[in-house]
Amino acid sequence: IFSIVVFGSIVNECYVNKDSQNPELLCIFNENESACSYGIAVGIIAFFGCIFFFVVDLYFQQISSVKDRKRAVLLDLGFSGFLSFLWFVAFCFLANQWQRTTMSKGVSQGADAARAAITFSFFSIIVWVSSALE
Repeated sequence: IFSIVVFGSIVNECYVNKDSQNPELLCIFNENESACSYGIAVGIIAFFGCIFFFVVDLYFQQISSVKDRKRAVLLDLGFSGFLSFLWFVAFCFLANQWQRTTMSKGVSQGADAARAAITFSFFSIIVWVSSALE
């Protein structure tokens, strides 16, 4: 769910016009397109990864081979650890770029969405670390 919040808030409200004369949409995070792109990418990867492992969990009882079950569990563990790292980087990157952003009229329109993306990327770290440690 957190990945949807991060992805959705960045896509919907974190691209704004700098001024009324320039119709080009800029990323709200210090006008750094990489910050928005990274947040969107991690959100999409996490969302589809969750769907994949949900399906694996549904069919886990039908996996008869102990080796295949072990692979599924280790893949889940590795993916959780990998996403913990990605969310940590996303939180640090978005928070750093938000700190460097100068407030303007355009930026203030998407400020709540930017704060939500940063907050839920932090919560995602906790969720994925706890998932990896289960």
